[in-house]
Amino acid sequence: MTIRDIARPREELVSATKETPVTELATMMRERTVGSVVIEERGKPIGIVTDRDLAMKIVAAGKNPRDLTAADVMNGNTITVDADDGVFDVCRTMRESGVRRVPVMDNGELAGILTLDDIIVLLEDELHDLSEVIRSESPPYALP
Repeated sequence: MTIRDIARPREELVSATKETPVTELATMMRERTVGSVVIEERGKPIGIVTDRDLAMKIVAAGKNPRDLTAADVMNGNTITVDADDGVFDVCRTMRESGVRRVPVMDNGELAGILTLDDIIVLLEDELHDLSEVIRSESPPYALP
């Protein structure tokens, strides 16, 4: 299975520019019920802002959000993955990089996003399917 099979597509990706005010980023996250906004320039991801970034870099730091843009709080060391990468390879990349969300690239273009939550849902679906196989192949338990 590749990332293409489980990533959220481009149309579900929430993105903005580095000039976008952080108050607008927070509103976008609330309205779209997401925990991150990909910051892009000319169709390429240049950073990501998470709800944690807003809490730690603005609220906890006592800064005025009205004075800040995405460029002030984004993580500019964006880890991306390719749509044709395997799920286990991407899990390793996310673990080694310490990230929970990765923009997905396809032919050099931003194609979507994959989150840890997406992977957890995939694993839950797979485990459910396996448990159904086990149930169907197991003899019934005899009651005393």
